[in-house]
Amino acid sequence: MAKAIGTRPLYSQIREQFLHHLEDRTWAPGMLIPSEIELARKFGVSQGTVRKALNEMTAERLLTRQQGRGTFVTEPEDSRILFKFFHLTPDKADPTFPVSRFLSRTKGAATAEEAAALAIHPGDAVWRIRRNRSFGQMLILTEVVVLAVARFPDLPEATVLPNNLYQLFSTRWRITIAQADEQLRAVSATKAIAQTLGCEPGTALLQIRRIARDLGERPVELRTSHCLTDHIHYTSNLR
Repeated sequence: MAKAIGTRPLYSQIREQFLHHLEDRTWAPGMLIPSEIELARKFGVSQGTVRKALNEMTAERLLTRQQGRGTFVTEPEDSRILFKFFHLTPDKADPTFPVSRFLSRTKGAATAEEAAALAIHPGDAVWRIRRNRSFGQMLILTEVVVLAVARFPDLPEATVLPNNLYQLFSTRWRITIAQADEQLRAVSATKAIAQTLGCEPGTALLQIRRIARDLGERPVELRTSHCLTDHIHYTSNLR
C-alpha cells in the first residue's frame, strides 16, 4: 500500500507529477512513457506506487496500455478518448462519433454565466462557435461552444475547424482536455432552436451543459447542446 505524506497518498502525489509531464508535453500524445521500473527509480518510490498512479490515469483514459508494448499517452483522436466525452448513442445502431456542420464563429463579451464557467471576468472577450451535429443524415443536436479569446487568440475561421475540437486544442495550443462536468436538463425548444433543428417550438429536448477542464483542472470550454431524443439516448457507464 502506498505511504501517505500529510493527508495525501504518495501515489496521488506521483500521479500529479505525471500530470505535469502530460501538461508540459514531456510526455506528448502517442508517446511511449518509461517503464514502471524506470519511473520508480526516477521518483524514488516503489513500483507498486507507480503502478497505482498509472492505473488511475489509465482509468481516466489519459494513458493507454498496449499488451507487450508498454504504456502510451492517449491521443485525442483515439476512439476511447472521443467516447469519454460523448455519450449520445443511436437507439438502433452501434455507438458512433457524430459529424459536425459549423454554422458560425463570432466574437463577443462574456456574459456573467459564461465568465463564471470559464473563470474569466464578465465582459472579457470570448469566441462562440455554433454548429449542428449529425449521425449520418440524422440531425441530433445543435450546440454553442464558448472559449476565452485570451486562451485561443488565433482560433481559425469556423469553415476550417475540425470535427474533433479537442484534437485541435491539443495539437495547436497544447491543451489536453482531461475531464468535464455535465448537467442534463429537460427543456422545451425555443423558436430559434426549433428552426435550427427542424422541429416544432416547444418540442421536448435534452439540454447538456458541459464545462471541460484541462490537466490542471482549469476550465477551457463551456458547451451547451440541445438534443433531439427521438432516436438517440444518453449513455452513462457508472463504475
